[in-house]
Amino acid sequence: MTTGRAAFRRRPQTQDWVRWAFVAVPMVAAMPRANTLAWILIGITLVLSVPLVWVYDAAPHRLTPVITTIVITGSGVLWALEPNSWASVTMFSTTFFVVLRQGTAPIVVAVGIDLAVLTWQAVRHHSWEDALPTYAVLAVIVLLGLNRRTRLARIEQTELALARAQTATEEHARAAALAERARIARELHDVLAHSLAGLSLNLQGARLMLVRDGASPDAVAQIERAQKLASEGLAEARKAVAALREDAVPVERTIADLLTAYRLDSGARADFTIEGEPRELDAAVGTALVRAVQEALANTRKHAAKADVDVTLGYGSGTVALTVADRQGRRPPDAPSAGYGLRGMGERVALLDGRLESGPGEDGWRIHLTVPA
Repeated sequence: MTTGRAAFRRRPQTQDWVRWAFVAVPMVAAMPRANTLAWILIGITLVLSVPLVWVYDAAPHRLTPVITTIVITGSGVLWALEPNSWASVTMFSTTFFVVLRQGTAPIVVAVGIDLAVLTWQAVRHHSWEDALPTYAVLAVIVLLGLNRRTRLARIEQTELALARAQTATEEHARAAALAERARIARELHDVLAHSLAGLSLNLQGARLMLVRDGASPDAVAQIERAQKLASEGLAEARKAVAALREDAVPVERTIADLLTAYRLDSGARADFTIEGEPRELDAAVGTALVRAVQEALANTRKHAAKADVDVTLGYGSGTVALTVADRQGRRPPDAPSAGYGLRGMGERVALLDGRLESGPGEDGWRIHLTVPA
């Protein structure tokens, strides 16, 4: 339902023009016999009846009661001056509109004006017998308007009840999905996370034994790499558990943690800038952004160790953009072909209908991606 200015922005339908015709046509029909006062009343009524085309089926604008009151008064006075005209159709049609769509006070005012006009005519022409059928017509119009109003209220209540039932069904389905996700999270935590934690501890013990027994540096390095992979896998498993339980770490904090780890690891500068108003992102979008930062930092460690890094996360209207640029101090050579990491990043972005750009800049390598969000 439209309110305020939005009521006047909607496009009038055929029924709106038909209803307006019941207000305007009788005024036009009264023109041939109109005197000066009648012309003034016709002009005012026609001009003020135009907005009713837009607000008939909308929530009344605050000026609607004033407009309808003037229209009823003008058409009623015109009918009293020219009893043989069709101005009564305008008066009764507008009264029906008021009864159907407006509050109690405007209804009382409109019906009061109608009764005053009918009484004025009866007193003026001394024809109470002729006025009785007109009073009956007014009563019928008011009753029809109230009946139609009640029916529309019932329809709205039925639609509201259906909407609430649908919402309840969706909530039940969502609760069932969350319960299943919680079950999967428990299994993942109890099996995979515990296994990886045990593996990490065993690898740490193996590394200490190799160092104690004077093993070769290559063997110790291999164990250290395996331990690092096990630790990273454990961290990823914990993140997956948190995401399944809807306790996922916000994207901004996750990226900030990655940059903090990069600073501690390399000793280089790593700045993070957020543009726009942060908002909750879809899980797939958040995962794509975090993976992109991880891959970009991994490539920087591999090809430009200890290079400064600038990361910008920008929230736009319906999109989110990520830029990762390392500052090597020189233009890096073009890569002969995209590695598996960049390919995977491109595939992940493509699945989200996003766009990925990657290549050398003036002083380092730059990755920029934009995805709908």
